[in-house]
Amino acid sequence: GSVWVPYSDTAYCKAAKLEEKDGKIKVKREPDGKEKEYKADDVEPQNPPKFELLEDMANMSFLSEAAVVYNLGERYRKFLIYTYSGLFCVTVNPYKMLPVYEPHIVGCYQNKRKTEMPPHLWSVADNAYNDMLRNRENQSMLITGESGAGKTVNTKKVIAYFATVAALGGGEKKTDDKGSLEDQIVAANPAMEAYGNAKTIRNDNSSRFGKFIRIHFGSNGKLSSGDIDTYLLEKSRVTFQVKT
Repeated sequence: GSVWVPYSDTAYCKAAKLEEKDGKIKVKREPDGKEKEYKADDVEPQNPPKFELLEDMANMSFLSEAAVVYNLGERYRKFLIYTYSGLFCVTVNPYKMLPVYEPHIVGCYQNKRKTEMPPHLWSVADNAYNDMLRNRENQSMLITGESGAGKTVNTKKVIAYFATVAALGGGEKKTDDKGSLEDQIVAANPAMEAYGNAKTIRNDNSSRFGKFIRIHFGSNGKLSSGDIDTYLLEKSRVTFQVKT
C-alpha cells in the first residue's frame, strides 16, 4: 500500500510498502526510488485519492502529521489558504493579498452553513454572528499562531466582515466624519503598532502584544460600538526605535 515515511528534505515523502517483518517495514521511496527499512511506528498510511485537497481534515481516514502537512501544502499550491480541521479554520499565510477578500464575496458567506461554501475565515465569522443572534449569547473568535502567521490581517478581515453584514443592518456604512466602526478600529491600529510592534526575523511588522477586540451589537444585529484591550506588552520585546 501507499505510505508516508520520514524524509530529510521535506520531513515526509510518499513511498510504496514492500514488506513487513520483525517490526520493520521495507518501502520504496517515491522521490529517489530507494528501498529503505523503517520502524513500524515511523510509517503512516496514506489517505485514498478521494481525500486530495480535502476541505475538512477531520474527515481524513488516516489522520497523521504527514497527511495534514501534505493536504495543507497541496491546497496552498492552489492558493486555497483556508482549510477546516473540525471546529478550527487553519490559515496558511500566502504573503500576498489574494482576491478572497473582495467585497462581493461577503454576500457569498452570509447565512450559509459551513459545508455550503469553501473554507473561509468569513464562514467562521458568519456562523458566530448568526449564533449570537439565534442564541442571544456572546461569541468569541480566537485567532492564534506564530509570528508571521497572519493574525493581524485576519483580525482586520473579521472586523471588515462584521462591519459589512451588520453596519446599519445591511451593507451600508456610516458616512459621518468619523467613518464606519470598522474604519475607526483599523485607524487605531497604527497608533498601537507604533508602540507595540517590532521588526523580527519572521515578520517586518510583528505585533509584540495581544489584542482583545470587543464588538458590540444591538438587539437587531446592528453594529453599535467597539473597544480594544491590549495586554502582554513587555518592554523587553520592543528593544529600540529605528532611526528614520
